[in-house]
Amino acid sequence: MSQTTLSNTGSGPRPGENTWIWLIKIATGPLLVLVIILHFTVNHMMGSMSSGLMTYEDVIAYYQNPIIPAIEILFLATVVTHCLIGLRGIMIDMNPSRKVLNVVTWLLVILGVSSVGYGIWLALAIASQGV
Repeated sequence: MSQTTLSNTGSGPRPGENTWIWLIKIATGPLLVLVIILHFTVNHMMGSMSSGLMTYEDVIAYYQNPIIPAIEILFLATVVTHCLIGLRGIMIDMNPSRKVLNVVTWLLVILGVSSVGYGIWLALAIASQGV
């Protein structure tokens, strides 16, 4: 009769992944589902025009509601964070050296921060067009 240990059946950080990265990955997964439902509801059901497509002027007017840029920024930050942590997990599966993993980690951090920073700037720039 074989017994399984709890360490083999539980979920937790993988080797090369610290607890904080694991917790962020676990938190952004369900948050991503909620934010994408919110995004589709607000942008594609409530915010869309009767023709189905929004013109530039429609988008500018739509972004005057402060909730819209906030939703878009939250969506962007959640997607980028979850995606880049997933890419780092794929790299961990390839079993690189610690030095290579550190370089990849910093490249992903730079990519993520710059992507989210640009997205925040863009959302706020669009929102400020109608002022």
